[in-house]
Amino acid sequence: MLALPIVGVSAADFTLRSAQLSPEQQVTRRIGAADARVTAANLGVPIYQKPDGSSYAPVGGFKDYMDGGSRPKEDQPGPPSSALPPGAQAVKDSTAYAKVRTTHGLLDTQLRELDTNSPLTAGLITVDRGRLPETAGEVVATTAFLKNSGLYVGSSVTPRGASSSYKITGAYELPDELSSSQLLAPPGTLLTPLDKALQASGAPGVHAEDSYLVEVGGDGFTWNTVKAANAKGLVVVSRAVTLDPPADSEVPLYQQQPKAEFSSGISTVETAILATVVGLAMLEICLLAGPAFAVGARRSRRQLGLVGANGGDRRHIRSIVLSGGLVIGAVAAVTGTAIGLALTVALRPVLEEYIGIRFGGFVLRPLELAGIALLAVVTGLLAAIVPAVTASRQTVLASLTGRRGVRRANRVLPVIGLVAVGGGAAIALYGTASEMGPTVVAGGSALAELGVVALTPLLVGMFGRLGRWLPLSPRLALRDAVRNRGRTAPAVAAVLAAVAGTVAVATYQHSQEVQHRAEYRADLPGGTGLLQTTENSAHKEVPALREALSKQIPLTQRADVDRLVVGKPGCDSYSSEPGCGRVQIIAPKEQRCPLFDAPNGPASFTREQAKELRRDWRCAENRHGAQHEVVVADEKLLSVLAVTDPGSVAALKAGQAVSFDKRNVKDGKLVLRVITDPQAADGIVKPGEDPPGEDKVLPVHQAPDNAEGWGIEAVLPAAAVKATGLSTAPFGSYFAIDGPPSSEQKQKIAGEIDRMGVDASVRIEAGYQGDDSLVLLALTVFAGLVTIGAAGIATGLAQADAEADLKTLAAVGAAPRVRRTLSGFQCGVVALMGVILGSAAGILPAVGLRLTEERQLQRLYQSGIDMGYASGDEVPYVPVAVPWETLGGLLVLVPLGAALLAALVTRSNGALARRAAG
Repeated sequence: MLALPIVGVSAADFTLRSAQLSPEQQVTRRIGAADARVTAANLGVPIYQKPDGSSYAPVGGFKDYMDGGSRPKEDQPGPPSSALPPGAQAVKDSTAYAKVRTTHGLLDTQLRELDTNSPLTAGLITVDRGRLPETAGEVVATTAFLKNSGLYVGSSVTPRGASSSYKITGAYELPDELSSSQLLAPPGTLLTPLDKALQASGAPGVHAEDSYLVEVGGDGFTWNTVKAANAKGLVVVSRAVTLDPPADSEVPLYQQQPKAEFSSGISTVETAILATVVGLAMLEICLLAGPAFAVGARRSRRQLGLVGANGGDRRHIRSIVLSGGLVIGAVAAVTGTAIGLALTVALRPVLEEYIGIRFGGFVLRPLELAGIALLAVVTGLLAAIVPAVTASRQTVLASLTGRRGVRRANRVLPVIGLVAVGGGAAIALYGTASEMGPTVVAGGSALAELGVVALTPLLVGMFGRLGRWLPLSPRLALRDAVRNRGRTAPAVAAVLAAVAGTVAVATYQHSQEVQHRAEYRADLPGGTGLLQTTENSAHKEVPALREALSKQIPLTQRADVDRLVVGKPGCDSYSSEPGCGRVQIIAPKEQRCPLFDAPNGPASFTREQAKELRRDWRCAENRHGAQHEVVVADEKLLSVLAVTDPGSVAALKAGQAVSFDKRNVKDGKLVLRVITDPQAADGIVKPGEDPPGEDKVLPVHQAPDNAEGWGIEAVLPAAAVKATGLSTAPFGSYFAIDGPPSSEQKQKIAGEIDRMGVDASVRIEAGYQGDDSLVLLALTVFAGLVTIGAAGIATGLAQADAEADLKTLAAVGAAPRVRRTLSGFQCGVVALMGVILGSAAGILPAVGLRLTEERQLQRLYQSGIDMGYASGDEVPYVPVAVPWETLGGLLVLVPLGAALLAALVTRSNGALARRAAG
């Protein structure tokens, strides 16, 4: 019991320390054997950076940078290679992301070009098997890629859109990114051919990011050299600077912005929460271990009595019992630490895979491990205090004869408990309005729980009044528990602590589940779905996808939808690449929301004006979103989307567009602007300005307000699009289904999509699908195990106390099952009392945290109202929902299971013996 947490904590400490690399190891994994890695910041202005290159900001800060915009094109700095020091040796490292065809379908993969024969790359990668690529047409893959793709060394792999495949010659790993899927090829053999092939097919090309591994010789890339590179808009990771960083006063970034903004670590709040958790964990262990020590002391009372009979006083008795706790704690510390270290060594590959990085080596921190071991020793000592005091108060005669003395209840402890409960509840409620809400709530809840623990002996006594209405065996068990509160109270308190934590988490989790269910917004009408490609470049595969959908899933209706195309059909929707464009709805100026059309946005209005405008129909919030706001379809789409307005259906059949947003329509007309220069359009940053382009005006039917477009703002019939001269490309289908599809049908359509190697998705609206039952079940099982353990310890102690009484029962002819029944009820009574008290105590932290969230959400809502982003009509919904099923399981099943288990493991008959005289 004491060693188990030491095993976990020591293993965690050893693992985390081993995973923390030295500065030399860190920089080698980032830049290999080079002096520095130089990368463009892509801001177009001089920058300041942290010495390790992990963060940077433009000179003057991001606010000034955003207000001033970017430099003109001719003032942009050149590539990083043009800014390197004279005589520097550089190796280009290029990366890009693309989808690669695998045995399962498509996999997002990082493609990389690097000259691995250069000595500057030593340390960047570790070859696992096979060999590095040597010629064009060869690549080496990370072990993670091979695992995820189903491929192997020697097989061929093809990036989507590539004109040829590549042979995998070996497997390697990135020591700092074990889970990264990456393909590596010699320079110029992977990214450039793929870029050409994609552009030739009309798809967007590859966007590579280049960095340079640089060797300058001498003192390396010094801090002054780094600052010179920063002036040219370059970010530098320097070996010399990382190993010997400059003083904070020499870092311009820290003069511009406080260093704390770039620092990461454990905050004061996290430290307080961690200390609270550790403290409560120690309390739980003490409460569980205390009765166990009491069992040992009770079974050894004759030996302790002999010590007293031979001249030993109470001091010696206490010392003996405390020494036992000290020895057990020390053994637990040594054993637990040794097992934890051994487990870390044995499970190193598994731990490295889980964390995602290779250890730099095993790192032992003796002081930290000694502190962890000391925790076990202190816990063992604390757990033995109460049994030691109890044993020392027994008279020599009572210890030798096995009699139990009568001790008056402590009258001070209940008063302390009441004060702690009241103070803890007050602190927790205060925390709901405090800036450090969760921390204060956690502290107050912990104090209140400690108060309930202090009240446990009094509460156990109150439970005893119920015994008069119970049958013989449970009445004996309850009265025995009340009469011997010294052993009952710690076990009940241990159950209380475990159940309180479980109820708190379960209540909080269930409350969030209820809130999320209430806040859920459907994307489509119930029983409908959407098949769509997530990339415009896959438009040629859409017809095959539609046929696969109809084949694998029983559809009642399918509405095929296309998108408008300007330029190359494979361009991304908002791409600024040459040859790309888009179509945008231009709403009449007088029908646009003034909050966002004013020069300074909502800041142009007073709080009351902004609040009033939020209620204006022009500023109504769009409840749904869609990948394409303007689609090309026929009247089947209206049927699938449950639009029953006869006028809309008739208009679409007649070749007239249908609008679902009246802000876009004026005098029965809809304006579509064809943007052929997306770069010029993206350069417009002032509110109210429209992008340049050619307008297409279409007659349109405005659907009634109660007709929901589900994110679609306008539906255009094919004839109307043809009249405007615009082009279209398919992107998916909306569909209605005949009952929810089975898991087999979903797997089949997913398999068809994978087989085609298309990046597409099938979404079916089935309502809110959140489920917290697994979490609640796990919490119930955990609480049940702790409850049974604590109640079992208390039962063992009760049997040690009642051995003489049980023998007397057997002597007077009691049935053998009485012994078993009494044992079961003793265990069940302890479990039931602990569960009842824990359930009541666990509600407080959950309520406190939910009230804290409600206050925070109210502040957020109020801030939105003040800034004009909300009207104030909506009220935040933060319910406190009690998980009655979980509580029912705890209150009924756990005590019942504890009682049955105790009855099963108890012998039904014991040896008869003569009672001690006296």
